[in-house]
Amino acid sequence: MSALQAYDVILAPVITEKSSEASESNQVVFKVRLNATKPQIKNAVEKLFGVKVVAVNTLTRKGKTKFFRGIKGTQKDTKKAVVKLAEGDKIDVTTGI
Repeated sequence: MSALQAYDVILAPVITEKSSEASESNQVVFKVRLNATKPQIKNAVEKLFGVKVVAVNTLTRKGKTKFFRGIKGTQKDTKKAVVKLAEGDKIDVTTGI
């Protein structure tokens, strides 16, 4: 997998309170492509950051229906990946990817 393909799989890091708490237990949360598989996510993280990935857990959030000025709209589906890193490995998501 080339670096460009890895950037197609990993879209952005997720920086929230919950993901900050997860980073204390050696986990990092990324926003990923909807059709990305766990092996693709694992390979992309290992390629981009040079770390060893132990496990990948994914979750898909279905888009919600919202009203804006009386017009009904639907948000897009999103997929997140929680990546558990090996002991001693670390990713600093506050710096740019």
